[in-house]
Amino acid sequence: MAVNLAMGTGRRKTAVARVYLRNGSGKIDVNGRSLNVYFSAAELEREVVEPLDVTDNLTNYDVLIRVVGGGTHGQAGACRHGLARALVSHDETNRRALRANGMLTRDRRMVERKKYGQPKARRRFQFSKR
Repeated sequence: MAVNLAMGTGRRKTAVARVYLRNGSGKIDVNGRSLNVYFSAAELEREVVEPLDVTDNLTNYDVLIRVVGGGTHGQAGACRHGLARALVSHDETNRRALRANGMLTRDRRMVERKKYGQPKARRRFQFSKR
């Protein structure tokens, strides 16, 4: 049984990712599947791996990720945020590089709620004076 070195929680839109860092060889599992199977787009794979790349830890750790909610892009952003937080909680010297690349900042943009009396969040029904 592998021992978790660190844990980080990442969020983006409505997605939440719990990231566990373990000693290993660079294997990344997302919800029980490998990274390239779960995120089939290469762009999303790169986004998830970016914190490891910035801190030169691509082959030092195995990463286990549990992600729920949102869509694929939101989940990839949540995984990236959680992985960055886990790397910082394991080794504080990673903070400067991750902060400089904007990986420790949570992207707060969310979908605006729909208001009553309107068809969408901001769109209004057509006004008729007569």
